[in-house]
Amino acid sequence: MKFLAGLILGILVVPAILYIYFASGMAPVATTDPDMPFETYFARKAQNVRIAKDMPKSVPIQPSEANYMAGAELYKQHCAVCHGLPDSQKTAIATGMFPHPPQLFQGKGVTDDEPGETYWKIFNGFRLTGMPGFSKSLNQTQMWQMALLLANADKIPQSVKAILSAQPSETPAPANQPPSAAAAPQTPPR
Repeated sequence: MKFLAGLILGILVVPAILYIYFASGMAPVATTDPDMPFETYFARKAQNVRIAKDMPKSVPIQPSEANYMAGAELYKQHCAVCHGLPDSQKTAIATGMFPHPPQLFQGKGVTDDEPGETYWKIFNGFRLTGMPGFSKSLNQTQMWQMALLLANADKIPQSVKAILSAQPSETPAPANQPPSAAAAPQTPPR
């Protein structure tokens, strides 16, 4: 009888406490607020399990200089403002975001991630983080070019590093332009 009373009380009290926590404005919502209890743990756990389950296992394009160069141009246009460039300071946008976007060319970046994992992140994005999914704005080849660039950031040739460190008006022209990749996106990985 005591067990049943405790169970019923737990079923009623825990949701009521959670409701009060959120409805009273005590939950952190500003980018300057500290994490909610267990927020990072549960978010990372869900993220890691979902990516491992859904990420593509094979890469449909080759890690060539032309693909790296195309990926570098796309990265500068769509990603650098949040995720940074080699040998550059964090932007004001990246500094003010929460969660803080990883600086992908600092330290080990994402070079320890498989290209399929990085592709999944580019394709889908992440809710409530500021990281958009690019599945509706870029085609598959473009997303794979960025994924290969990031997965191999520690191995990219000097020509690609020059694109990443050049200011917009001084971007070097690519030596070999990859074929146009206007293919329609396939069924999205989920």
